[in-house]
Amino acid sequence: MAPRMEAADIAVVALYFLLVLGIGIFAMRKANRSTISGYFLAGRSMTWVVIGASLFVSNIGSEHFIGLAGSGAASGFAVGAWEFNALILLQLLGWVFIPVYIHSGVYTMPEYLSKRFGGNRLKVYFAGLSLLLYVFTKLSVDLYAGALFIQESLGWNLYLSIIILISMTALLTITGGLVAVMYTDALQAVLMIGGALTLTIISLVKVGGLDGVRTKYMQAVPNVSAIIASGNFSYYPSCRIEPKPDALHMLRGPLDEDIPWPGFFLGQTPASIWYWCADQVIVQRVLAAKNIAHAKGATLMAGFLKILPLFIIVIPGMISRILFTDELACIGPEHCMAVCGSHAGCSNLAYPRLVMSVMPVGLRGLMMAVMIAALMSDLDSIFNSASTIFTLDIYKTARRAASQRELLIVGRLFVVFMVTISIAWVPFIIEMQGGQTYLYIQEVAGYLTPPIAALFLLGVLWKRCNETGAFWGGMTGFILGTLRLILAFIYRPPRCDQPDNRPAFITNIHYMYVATSLFWISGLVTVVVSLCTSPPDEEQVRTTTTWGLRNRKKYVQKEVYRLTEDSPCSDNKSLQHEMPLEVGHKGQDGPETPSTETSPATIPAEPFDKGKVEMIRAEEGSHGNGESGRCLRLFDWFCGYKGGAQHTQLPQKVLSEEERVEEMLYEPPRVKMLLNIGLVLIISLGIFLYVYFTL
Repeated sequence: MAPRMEAADIAVVALYFLLVLGIGIFAMRKANRSTISGYFLAGRSMTWVVIGASLFVSNIGSEHFIGLAGSGAASGFAVGAWEFNALILLQLLGWVFIPVYIHSGVYTMPEYLSKRFGGNRLKVYFAGLSLLLYVFTKLSVDLYAGALFIQESLGWNLYLSIIILISMTALLTITGGLVAVMYTDALQAVLMIGGALTLTIISLVKVGGLDGVRTKYMQAVPNVSAIIASGNFSYYPSCRIEPKPDALHMLRGPLDEDIPWPGFFLGQTPASIWYWCADQVIVQRVLAAKNIAHAKGATLMAGFLKILPLFIIVIPGMISRILFTDELACIGPEHCMAVCGSHAGCSNLAYPRLVMSVMPVGLRGLMMAVMIAALMSDLDSIFNSASTIFTLDIYKTARRAASQRELLIVGRLFVVFMVTISIAWVPFIIEMQGGQTYLYIQEVAGYLTPPIAALFLLGVLWKRCNETGAFWGGMTGFILGTLRLILAFIYRPPRCDQPDNRPAFITNIHYMYVATSLFWISGLVTVVVSLCTSPPDEEQVRTTTTWGLRNRKKYVQKEVYRLTEDSPCSDNKSLQHEMPLEVGHKGQDGPETPSTETSPATIPAEPFDKGKVEMIRAEEGSHGNGESGRCLRLFDWFCGYKGGAQHTQLPQKVLSEEERVEEMLYEPPRVKMLLNIGLVLIISLGIFLYVYFTL
């Protein structure tokens, strides 16, 4: 039995909670939460450091500490390939996708599909699919992983612990919006990296460094005789207890059961493109950047941080197998059940068991805080992004006349709904086979997301792609992927002591090859149908494709040079005449990001139509009398809504919308050169790491 946490550890955890709540309250007071942009996109005022840290922490949830370390204990370096893949795909987001998203002026990914292709069916389909993926993969696995760590370290009641954690996370998200989420992410990034590095160093010292890991891991075979003698257990040769022969190689042969390299690059990469370039949780953070330079800087920073998980999560998982071989490499289903309560295996115990056995008192509390940080960060990311998608892409589609105040309140209430669903899902998580945690996520995503990646790639890169082609391509891939997913749940892998009687197309075809087929079939159907039907209107592709961005860049650069050459920075009035009004008021420091204190009426990127003006007037009428009840005013304060916004800015913002986008997309030549150098460095480093850990 691993040691439990002591009073000093509990004190560290309590201090962590106080810090998080303090930062959340600070963000609440600082942020403009009364507008859609202020709540959902942090007023587009975030710097590259905050966004980069938030990207890293939003991705590295508790399922990474449990799942990556568990996979490291079970199969070695292989699972680190996902991290190096992300390192490169983050740059695809920053250099290809984010400029198009900024140019199109969208808040959410379903909204981008609607602007790019027209209509609502693709928008609603993608919004619904995203919410399902959030609930049944991210939320469920996060809660399972967090509960496993709490049970191992504290022995608390699982349901009480989960309810407290979810409730605190939801409170932070409801009250503070994306600003609170991202500021707390910055603190959690420091905690995560510092605590995990400490554990890695202590563990490496115990086993003799990285060379000791390579040698001793391949010798980490459980003592079968001692285990059988200690209890009424049986050993089955079909239950693999030896480390895999290629455990020290990251990319493996085409028929490998973990990472066949053709399937990984051709099938897993499209699924990862969805996550890194089209998933609301990730993209929403980068869209909160002040401008494109900060967005690219954030993806570079996050890319460098993605080097760390192999060293601070995967390798500690391998060390845990070295130190606790007889527990993590259980010899049969009965033994596994006695150790961790799962027939599938106990490798998921690797990280919490290492923490509780290796870390000294006090530092155990730090690592508990790290795990809570990982869990809360992932949950607040999901809650905020899911509420954004539901509010702006589903609720607003069904109720077009919804006011600004109504949309903000619905966003908060949907978070409460997500909390309820999450708590209700806990019993199902506990019954889930724990040995498949990380691969469970990848398999579900591999069956459902490659068609989405195909749609976004073609939509951004190919202006001839139209709505009809995108819809039928997406539906073809979705139907095929859903059928394969249903079959995968029907024909689950048997226990290792039982024969495998599943059909050959289930057992012999790796899910990455299925993902490859789904991606290319969806793309082919989209291309063929698009070519056989009428092309999209030029207005649809003008702001939503790289083609439109390239054509616009020539105009934008010409305009920016005109602004800087013809308007001396010392002449405030001249600068104010040429540039957006709110930029002209910034002083003599050159272009800056528009203030976050904008009117609710000024947020959408598209031009204002009559319906939007009427909605503004309706809001003015509903809040201008000052006679709302005390409870309603308290509720508005809690949600951060401020009535009576400055609607006098409306004509100025309508006139300066194009200039605002120009400003966000402009990169000073020196900054652009530095960013491109960083791009070359990070991609070269990623390729080198692939080669080094594969050979």
